[in-house]
Amino acid sequence: MPHINVDPNLPGIRALMAFSPATAEPMGQLAEILLRSNDGLTRAERELIATYVSYLNDCFYCHNSHGALACVYLNGDNAVVEQVRQGYNNAAISDKLKALLNIAGKVQKGGKHVTEDDVAKAREQGATDKDIHDTVLIAAAFCLFNRYVDGLAATTPTDLSSYPLRAKQVAEKGYGSHIYTSPQPV
Repeated sequence: MPHINVDPNLPGIRALMAFSPATAEPMGQLAEILLRSNDGLTRAERELIATYVSYLNDCFYCHNSHGALACVYLNGDNAVVEQVRQGYNNAAISDKLKALLNIAGKVQKGGKHVTEDDVAKAREQGATDKDIHDTVLIAAAFCLFNRYVDGLAATTPTDLSSYPLRAKQVAEKGYGSHIYTSPQPV
């Protein structure tokens, strides 16, 4: 049960966003910029970073939400999403993304855990400054988002079949406060 009085019909961060539209708007804009940009990292890579950090933070709602969205961008390949969660070094992803996930995992522990060697290894695999920047910011933002959801004990659907429906809607319409308060697609 959520720690504050939110709409019980809206799961996870959606209920929290509906509760506080003033904070929902900039948070939605940040998610839109970080996760839907086509500059450098692909949308699938961005969502995999969000999924991985959320998984490390044990945020069930976020790692399933963003894992479902990554799956949409990967043309339904949920195996890759699961591989990233369970051990990205063995996942069917690029070495560049593996190096970036290493950085994301370090950010999840604390920003000072990222070393010059981590960044150098990412660059050796073809990561640009923009890729590294966006990885760090996605990881940091998802620590915030995960703690927001779990810190207020947002309602988290355990029925995994509900996540792909919302993921399809976000893939089509984007992030923003509108997705948090609109009805669940059927």
